[in-house]
Amino acid sequence: MEIEAIPHTHFFCERCLLMRGFHSQLFKRAIDLGASLMLAPIALPICVVLLALIRLESPGSPLFVQTRVGRDQVPFRMLKLRTMSAGTENVASHLVTQAKITRLGQMLRRLKLDELPQLWNVATGSMSLVGPRPCLPTQHELIQEREACGVFAFRPGVTGPAQLMGIDMSEPERLAKVEAEYFHKASPIADVALLLKTAIGGGIGDAALKNL
Repeated sequence: MEIEAIPHTHFFCERCLLMRGFHSQLFKRAIDLGASLMLAPIALPICVVLLALIRLESPGSPLFVQTRVGRDQVPFRMLKLRTMSAGTENVASHLVTQAKITRLGQMLRRLKLDELPQLWNVATGSMSLVGPRPCLPTQHELIQEREACGVFAFRPGVTGPAQLMGIDMSEPERLAKVEAEYFHKASPIADVALLLKTAIGGGIGDAALKNL
């Protein structure tokens, strides 16, 4: 009986795709690590100044630490500069009232400077420069949509395609689909282009600023 070659061909095609994805992830990680270490000497003194200004403007810790859902749904502690009043409820940005955001916080969010401490998250491997924005463990609908689309296969990012399109976590189904479409086909060139667009002020995905 003649043995068909199709299953073997299919096996090797799948193996090639897996290897390509593995090498792509290694390359992406190398870029993340190199970029975060290069930016650290610039970001650190800026963070020190901003931390002091935040503390002068309002009481409470100027560094905001929050548990988010990471790759493979593993929780991690994400760092940010505090942009809201101390004691603000631990909810998604689109559920926070305008009054909770401080005057300095508005500026930091518009310039995306509040994300600078996340270079530490990138350097330590819990985040990537480009990835799905990490959600809270309590955002069950978004977690379900992302799980269905395979988004948790990727490290969460400091910025992502949804931010540039103005899509926030108040639209979980749309957000997950946009993320899946981008990250399952992403390339280093696409990531660099997205980072450049973010750096020059692209995107209105910060739900906390939409009503300001």
